[in-house]
Amino acid sequence: MSQESPPTREQLAAWAQALEENIATVVRGKREVIRLCLVALLSGEHVLLEDVPGVGKTLLAHALARSIDARFSRIQFTPDLLPSDILGTSVFNRQTSQFVYSEGPIFAHIVLADEINRAPPRTQSALLEAMNEHQVTVDGVTRRLPEPFMVIATQNPFEFEGTYPLPESQLDRFLLRTRVGYPSRQDERTILDQHRNGPPIEKLQPVLDCQRVLLLQQAVRQIQVQESIYEYLLDIAEATRGHEQLHAGVSPRGVLGLYRAAQALAFLAGRSYVIPDDVKQLAVPVLAHRVIPKNFGYTGTGGPIEQLIQQLLETIPVPT
Repeated sequence: MSQESPPTREQLAAWAQALEENIATVVRGKREVIRLCLVALLSGEHVLLEDVPGVGKTLLAHALARSIDARFSRIQFTPDLLPSDILGTSVFNRQTSQFVYSEGPIFAHIVLADEINRAPPRTQSALLEAMNEHQVTVDGVTRRLPEPFMVIATQNPFEFEGTYPLPESQLDRFLLRTRVGYPSRQDERTILDQHRNGPPIEKLQPVLDCQRVLLLQQAVRQIQVQESIYEYLLDIAEATRGHEQLHAGVSPRGVLGLYRAAQALAFLAGRSYVIPDDVKQLAVPVLAHRVIPKNFGYTGTGGPIEQLIQQLLETIPVPT
């Protein structure tokens, strides 16, 4: 029995494009945010969406999960949420007189951590091992999570009541952070039309399966990165580490994240190699949440940290 031949580059590109177009049918006017989420998915990483309630953060996560026929789980973070509510716990079975592990909602392909900054830091940190290692350890036993695995976390701006700032170790696990933003007037008019007969997400059909997503992730790792791009990435990292307004610059994990993200963006653009514009386009969403300022107040999306990263990019020579 002959094995199925590996997909061609054209087939892989068509899969990625179909995925993006499918999500865009229900998440209107947010092409840039959709593409950034796909960058995280194809990099095997996670994304943090920061914005006010009601702009479509949950819808985006749900549409992504439906589009790849993945197991989807939503965790509503609240002040009384416990780590065991996320990871699962061992339950005593009276019939067998043994403890049986009951999986928590973390065991899914796409996990929506909704309003993550409403839970205390102890509960937030329960995600660290899952996000970094794609596994969880409960009662001394390590269990693998399904592949692909992606956390899409949402958080409200810090000035909202009942929010806790995410610790730096948690922020560093997210490949990128971005805003969703309000739709344009025309897009919002289309949204009203779409919801006339019920939420359009209920009619969304998958265009890929999880196995094809894994093949796309493998293809992204093969995207070529020239030596000059390596140096450009290191120049950006060193500029943040020596900046007078920053207490701590970009970590090595952050540099690797920018490298992986640039590969994914080049793949989505239909190229087999990374160009400097890929790095420049991703530098703010990938790096801004990883640096620690000395005196800044607001550090969320659109704040002075993002402006500082953008200014740094303008001072660093771009490779030709």
